[in-house]
Amino acid sequence: MTDSIPIADQNEHARWEARFAAEDYVFGTEPNAFLASQAGLLRPGMKALSVADGEARNGVWLARQGLAVTSQDFSPNAQAKARALAAHHKVSVEFMLADIDLWDWGAPRFDLVVGIFFQFCDPATRARIFQRMRHVLLPGGLLMIEGYTPRQLEFRTGGPSVLENLYTEELLRGSFAGMEVLHVAQYEAELNEGARHKGMSAVIDFVARQPG
Repeated sequence: MTDSIPIADQNEHARWEARFAAEDYVFGTEPNAFLASQAGLLRPGMKALSVADGEARNGVWLARQGLAVTSQDFSPNAQAKARALAAHHKVSVEFMLADIDLWDWGAPRFDLVVGIFFQFCDPATRARIFQRMRHVLLPGGLLMIEGYTPRQLEFRTGGPSVLENLYTEELLRGSFAGMEVLHVAQYEAELNEGARHKGMSAVIDFVARQPG
């Protein structure tokens, strides 16, 4: 099954497959706190894409809010657990097994695109992904991103150890220039999202709206 889709980086794929092979949910089963805090912007029937959704704690939560969700990830191990989580909550989710950089994202069709802590991309790859996230948004669609900032290198409680993979407000505003920024906040907080995101952390939240 691991050879059933094109993979850009086999070593990275193997690393995540091994990580998601753990019996427990690596990042827990509850939604990301920032995403949950944006519930007031969500409406039943919205079409949502959650990229690099892993075991789908976020995608499943969105489906529980009445959204039509596509959950993308490249790990079969993660998606097996994601399907079990969706079944547990009795919600329907479309699971897309695809490499985030090689996937054909298609035409604009989503009211919401979510990207939570997917900071495994180098700057060039990240630029392509950000462009595609914006492209598939319908006019008036929402973008929600949370990630670690450079200060996270001091905490070492999760995320990449490579400075260039981390987010700043300048980076996010520049990457999505022309969108209406509804919310941006950079702060430190105690995270408790499974074994991999645990402890005091330096994060940034970003919400923007597609023109039109």
